[in-house]
Amino acid sequence: MQIFDISWDLYQPNKLVSCGVKHIKFWSLCGNSLTPKRGVFGKTGDLQTILCLACARDEVTYSGALNGDIYVWKGINLVRTIQGAHAAGIFSMNACEEGFATGGRDGCVRLWDLNFKPITVIDLRETDQGYKGKNKIWSLIDHALIARCNMEEPIRCAAVSTDGIHLALGMKDGSFTVLRVRDMTEVVHIKDRKEAIHELKYSPDGNFLAVGSNDSSVDIYGVVQRYKKVGECIGSLSFITHMDWSSDSKYLQTNDGNGKRLFYRMPSGKEVTNKEELKGIQWASWTCVSGVEVNGIWPKYSDINDINSVDANFIGQVMVTADDYGIVKLFRYPCLRKGAKFKKYLGHSAHVTNVRWSHDHQWVVSIGGADHSVFQWKFVPDRKLKDSLHIAPQESLVDSNSDESDSDQSDVPELDSEIEQETQITYRRQVKWLDIKEGSSQAGQAGCTLGQAEISFKTCICVAAGGRVWVEEERSMVEEYGPLFFSSYPYDLDEQTSFSLISYRGYDCRSNLFYTQTGEIVYHVAAVGVVYNRQQNTQRFYLGHDDDILCLAIHPLKDYVATGQVGRDSSIHIWDTETIKPLSVLKGYHQYGVCAVDFSADGKRLASVGIDDSHTIVLWDWKKGEKLSAVRGSKDKIFVVKINPYIPDKLITVGIKHMKFWRRAGGGLIGRKGCIGALGRTDTMMCAVYGWTEEMAFSGTSTGDVCIWRDVFLIKTVKAHDGPVFSMHALEKGFVTGGKDGVVALWDDTFERCLKTYAIKRAALAPGSKGLLLEDNPSIRAISLGHGHILVGTKNGEILEVDKSGPITLLVQGHMEGEVWGLATHPHLPICATVSDDKTLRIWDLSPSHCMLAVRKLKKGGRCCCFSPDGKALAVGLNDGSFLIVNADTLEDLVSFQHRKDVISEIRFSPGAGKYLAVASCDNFVDIYNVMSSKRVGICKGASSYITHMDWDVRGKLLQVNTGAKEQLFFEAPRGKKQTIPTLEVEKIGWASWTSVLGSCCEGIWPIIGEVTDVTASCLTSDSKVLATGDDFGFVKLFRYPAKGKFGKFKRYVAHSTHVTNVRWTYDDSLLVTVGGADTSLMLWTYEMEGHRDSRQCDSEESDLDSEEDGGYDSDVTRENEINYTIKALSTNIRPMFGIKPHLQQKEPTLDERPSVSRALPQPEKLQTNNVGKKKRPIEDLILELVFGYRGKDCRNNVHYLNDGADVIYHTASIGILYNVATGSQSFYQEHNDDILCLTVNQHPKFTNIVATGQVGDSADMSATAPSIHVWDAMNKQTLSVLRCYHSKGVCSVSFSATGKLLLSVGLDPEHTITIWKWQEGAKIASRAGHNQRIFVAEFRPDSDTQFVSVGVKHVRFWTLAGRALLSKKGLLSSIEDARMQTMLSVAFGANNLTFTGTISGDVCVWKDHVLIRIVAKAHNGPVFTMYTTLRDGLIVTGGKERPSKEGGAVKLWDQELKRCRAFRLETGQMTDCVRSVCRGKGKILVGTRNAEIIEVGEKNAACNILINGHMDGPIWGLATHPSRDFFLSAAEDGTVRLWDIAEKKMLNKVSLGHAARTVCYSPEGDMVAIGMRNGEFIILLVTSLKIWGKKRDRRSAIQDIRFSPDSRYLAVGSSENAVDFYDLTLGPTLNRVSYCKDIPSFVIQMDFSADSSYLQVSTGSYKRQVYEVPSGKQLVDQAVIDRITWATWTSVLGDEVIGIWSRHAEKADVNCACVSHSGINLVTGDDFGMVKLFDFPCPEKFAKHKRFLGHSAHLTNIRFTSGDRYVVSAGGDDCSLFVWKCVHMPH
Repeated sequence: MQIFDISWDLYQPNKLVSCGVKHIKFWSLCGNSLTPKRGVFGKTGDLQTILCLACARDEVTYSGALNGDIYVWKGINLVRTIQGAHAAGIFSMNACEEGFATGGRDGCVRLWDLNFKPITVIDLRETDQGYKGKNKIWSLIDHALIARCNMEEPIRCAAVSTDGIHLALGMKDGSFTVLRVRDMTEVVHIKDRKEAIHELKYSPDGNFLAVGSNDSSVDIYGVVQRYKKVGECIGSLSFITHMDWSSDSKYLQTNDGNGKRLFYRMPSGKEVTNKEELKGIQWASWTCVSGVEVNGIWPKYSDINDINSVDANFIGQVMVTADDYGIVKLFRYPCLRKGAKFKKYLGHSAHVTNVRWSHDHQWVVSIGGADHSVFQWKFVPDRKLKDSLHIAPQESLVDSNSDESDSDQSDVPELDSEIEQETQITYRRQVKWLDIKEGSSQAGQAGCTLGQAEISFKTCICVAAGGRVWVEEERSMVEEYGPLFFSSYPYDLDEQTSFSLISYRGYDCRSNLFYTQTGEIVYHVAAVGVVYNRQQNTQRFYLGHDDDILCLAIHPLKDYVATGQVGRDSSIHIWDTETIKPLSVLKGYHQYGVCAVDFSADGKRLASVGIDDSHTIVLWDWKKGEKLSAVRGSKDKIFVVKINPYIPDKLITVGIKHMKFWRRAGGGLIGRKGCIGALGRTDTMMCAVYGWTEEMAFSGTSTGDVCIWRDVFLIKTVKAHDGPVFSMHALEKGFVTGGKDGVVALWDDTFERCLKTYAIKRAALAPGSKGLLLEDNPSIRAISLGHGHILVGTKNGEILEVDKSGPITLLVQGHMEGEVWGLATHPHLPICATVSDDKTLRIWDLSPSHCMLAVRKLKKGGRCCCFSPDGKALAVGLNDGSFLIVNADTLEDLVSFQHRKDVISEIRFSPGAGKYLAVASCDNFVDIYNVMSSKRVGICKGASSYITHMDWDVRGKLLQVNTGAKEQLFFEAPRGKKQTIPTLEVEKIGWASWTSVLGSCCEGIWPIIGEVTDVTASCLTSDSKVLATGDDFGFVKLFRYPAKGKFGKFKRYVAHSTHVTNVRWTYDDSLLVTVGGADTSLMLWTYEMEGHRDSRQCDSEESDLDSEEDGGYDSDVTRENEINYTIKALSTNIRPMFGIKPHLQQKEPTLDERPSVSRALPQPEKLQTNNVGKKKRPIEDLILELVFGYRGKDCRNNVHYLNDGADVIYHTASIGILYNVATGSQSFYQEHNDDILCLTVNQHPKFTNIVATGQVGDSADMSATAPSIHVWDAMNKQTLSVLRCYHSKGVCSVSFSATGKLLLSVGLDPEHTITIWKWQEGAKIASRAGHNQRIFVAEFRPDSDTQFVSVGVKHVRFWTLAGRALLSKKGLLSSIEDARMQTMLSVAFGANNLTFTGTISGDVCVWKDHVLIRIVAKAHNGPVFTMYTTLRDGLIVTGGKERPSKEGGAVKLWDQELKRCRAFRLETGQMTDCVRSVCRGKGKILVGTRNAEIIEVGEKNAACNILINGHMDGPIWGLATHPSRDFFLSAAEDGTVRLWDIAEKKMLNKVSLGHAARTVCYSPEGDMVAIGMRNGEFIILLVTSLKIWGKKRDRRSAIQDIRFSPDSRYLAVGSSENAVDFYDLTLGPTLNRVSYCKDIPSFVIQMDFSADSSYLQVSTGSYKRQVYEVPSGKQLVDQAVIDRITWATWTSVLGDEVIGIWSRHAEKADVNCACVSHSGINLVTGDDFGMVKLFDFPCPEKFAKHKRFLGHSAHLTNIRFTSGDRYVVSAGGDDCSLFVWKCVHMPH
């Protein structure tokens, strides 16, 4: 239903009111869910549409109704109406201190006092209501309305004569009127046309008026002849849209709806077609949209007709246009070529229908169609600023996003080649196996065309006061993407990492190099953030990214760093350079990557720029992980973003032809382009900094200038470098800049003079500097100052430190752009060679100095290299098919060859003397050369694809080759003859090296998804034990060799961002060297042999493929894992009923429908009532008094102490229960609408007794049936927050953080999502898929708000909350031999980052951080279901599944390290104890068991005290109440019958029968009990001794109901075999059947005896009720007799007397049970939705009125009144619980 008004209640927090069509709703906001209550109109007023609202104090709400009444509400009830407040609907209502104002359709505003007594009326109705058209004259100076005049017809157009005396108005009906401007009197009214007049114009000499109509013609009238028609133009075939006169008034040009432009001679109206005649015409005005002069207003490739109006300003040589998109545009006039540049101005909301210059060309006036407004714009001509319209009072220049045209590309300075290259780089990642739905924004469809401009001027048009216009930039639309593949990268963020890295990313990044607080250097390469200590020459790595890092910024305190990465789901990580730990991860806004980041001066904010098409700019509060503002930046690339150090709300961005100044405004940013004025064009800016005041900014251009800006204006430019200025850095006094010319320049603080320059040259290298410069004057990409040095990063991947006095030290160097593929390690020295697409061959020292020993430029890039066996020569294969052999020390040529055209892909010397060289190319050949004679001696043919890998055997006689077609081939050297070798033989051959990725020895290295990814490289250690591989995902993996069989186990390491192109072991296997392709980095990994490994952290993540075994099988675990939680709203019937439901059956009319004769006896009572003497009092309400039951079978950790052990909190069904240990009394939290699955208590002292409970639910659609978490106060049961969540199916675990402010929840959805909430605000902070199998528990560390652990099926993960992102690590098992991932069931915590997890096999695993360090074997014999960490002393309680024995127990108390323990036995008498929940209080342990018992165990004496009992398995089918006392019996599927005492609030006794029990009944005196079983047997017990009096089994299937007759003589037994058997009890305990009832159509549900014991009514599973005689068993069919029977009891759900209990919504679900009160006037029922309903009895009308009571889970199985109608007892199906409801009787 439509909503018309909504209002916050200002006097009550979190309350709001909405109203609309026939409703008013009162909402309360709790957590993240809004709960509505409908207003009750009642008898006070009619149900009608409410149009407006105002809230007042004391829960009073006033509302205006459609009929003009005011309705007054108190709470949700209508309390009074103020009738006739207005004559018609009340549209608006406003409340203030003094009272209220209302405005209605009747045109009046009424003022009221605070009690809604009228004060005064302001009548705004005017006398001119009959008029259709209005015409207004405005002043452009003071914006006042000068004159107005109302017309009979809607007005379409207007024109003023040249002398300003006459005003002509064209009407919609085809007429036009001329008025005198002075006094608005009519001069003439003429109607010559039937269609609307769309355009009229006076000729410049004032003699003629041209009138264009929708009849496709223009009429010419003579002004002097009192507007006599003098001519007619009829050339058009469509309606006339625009007209212009020539200056000499001799010609007229027109446009029509077809876009045709025609010319006529005046005044005759004859069409002119002669081109020559038209050439010299001067036009007096130009308002036409078609014509050569205005071609440029149309886009290049489009023929749409959406420009409504044009007006040219000949003097200023500009024109304005108005279009259907609400945009006013300013063009040059004339503009001849399509797609001209323009400036655009926003403000109108929809169509701009007309636009005109004022007479002096100072102003532009535009009018909006649907927005009914007039805008006035000020024109600022060229000399002040480049032509642009100003909005009158404000000076805000909106952007002219005039990127549509390329007409002036000629005068753009050429882009520098380097910048050109960089703008071409694409960072779009191919999506791996997932197709992403891209959000698409469709442009709004063009609206009405001009001809039928639907808005006539009849609507009142007004200028916003003062001519102000609000200008708004288009909001940015950020498309969100689903989760991408890369998220499965592990986060292994560790301190000492076992690899080092040689490179720096400079070729396409800038300003990405800084000193930290401690003087270390931080930079990035590939997907790694590097912190380099130059004193000790060590590196530490941040490995949180999963793809290339593109930008890096440092916090003002120089201790934190922000890095932004590429990737479809790109993220920004903020991390600590000391601890290398992530502090926050920002995700979700940048689509393809992040190219620039910057911290604010206070360090609280972070700005980032994306590389999506619109280069979105986002401003973050990074600690909270929240986006503050976002906006589209620019279509071209943005290089740098900088936040103003003085005003954190301002920032600048620079990029390709882009310099913009931004100001934050709410959730957006408002940008202004830098104003260059007369100084030139916007150049491409490469870098920018802020200066010494908030207004000053400096930017470096691609031409080598530095631009100096004040506010948004360019003041001057200074020539700083030859070629682009790539980097700038602001100092306390002055600046430092670096450019492509390889010069670092120091400047004073105004850029007046250059103080010093440093040229980066080889000659300037300090004497002790290691490594070499690739070239002199390399292009400088990053500069940073600190610690007395200048830090410089170059395009060639070098990092240099320049001392202030001049000498230069080289710190880091690496390859430049292109991919690095070639890698070779020296045969006996710790050095390696690399060759890359950047045309360099480099030799690196792998000893700790990590410097470059030699470098040589090549003519072409290379892809492979190899040392000769003696290490003296180095062969290099190039990309043009040639190869060369160089001296390994000097890198001088020895020899070179070219036999191939395609890339040389692999090159190998034969072992031993290195006699042969095998050279493989992408031409599918391998050439074999004799090195000594320098001749080609053989060619290996037969490969069907390019060669990828090559290995020699030890003898140098055999070559093994891999190809791109996944072939493994063998060739004999030196001739190259192809050989076929069986698989088994291949393994026996001794290979000199193994770099092959094919063959049975390495089958296991291929991942499961081997179609998409390739294993690109492998290398075997010299002892043939470990195979290292690199693949296309950037993983380095270690396998045991041989890796036979599919999917071998491995350890994997992540650091490279894209492909790992090559891996090689050094000569002694101590280091593994890997190179990344596109990330150009070289990484070294130290390898620790098994056995020598110290206990420090490794960065590997293990393979996911664990053994199928998960530690054993347990029925309870399986049940919990596989259980399917149904929600009540979707439940179906529990009994297999069939047939037509009672309320849908057709009644056959009986013969006795005649009115009864008054002599007949009155109808007897339907029910024998046993309190006849007393006055009967109906029951008006039921209140929940007691619940017997606890959900332990499939939930855990859900019993807790509160108030130092005085109270216990737990749950069953949808009820949270607070149990007082001393009194046994219970109180309930009943706000959940479905089953509770988990419960936790907030441990923080600030939030005492705060409980969170999570429930099952349907889909995660945030509707009322969605799963939710309630946070509530256990003592007063107040709901503090409701969190509707996206965990479809339900919430299975909740946990509070250490401060108590955060809440963690885990869902049952297929991804088992983990979500973190700020529960007080209802805000979701972070969410992430947890595991593909069931997670049982997730718990915060008791001392942390960011760290938590989740456990589940073969799952343990250690999580960190960083800002709004969740990072996780898998538990590492490898440190312990033969440890395998088991199903984990519980978790507890110890000091020093210890975590304990309980497993399905009974072991407890002990973890330090995320590494397994110890296993406590067999802590329990069965699964360890629950663990509890005591906060005050650190002791840990575990609970498991055990058989009771002398030494063992199902509950154990351990010390803090889980070394020693003490066991407790639970004296429950069960075969096995299965503990599901433990909690420790002062000296007591609280235990919840699988058998629905809650037990308190004393720590000192080990005494057990059972607090709560319940049935352990359901449904509880049988229920019977004692005839005279407040006792009742229950019988359930768990094979027990239990006796309960309501007064004592406890179970008195239980009998185990050994079989599932179905029904139970007391004898009329209460001395015997009959029990019917599921196997067809029934038993009679004596109540006093519990001895069996008799038992019998005459049936095979379940006994459904059993009844004693009221005279105690007969026992009726109804079964599923469609039968009722009668037994005569007077014949003694032999129990012989005396007869049975025949012809029962289906199984028996309920039976009732008549009061005289002679009849029995039977309800059946086919919805039929039948009556039988006792004891003969004959069916009674005479309806008249049946109607006169008085029944002893009534438990039937069928029959005309109870037809009203069946609800409309019972398609799938049934009413299962009913019971009429002993007084005979009330009836309670239970149904499959878990509802208890209270009706009046009898209820023969369908869908009778009732009260409903919630609390049970789905399926109520039975319900009974106790004696004296004091209580109702209801039995649950799914929840195995018994609810006792107290009856509230009506007062006398």
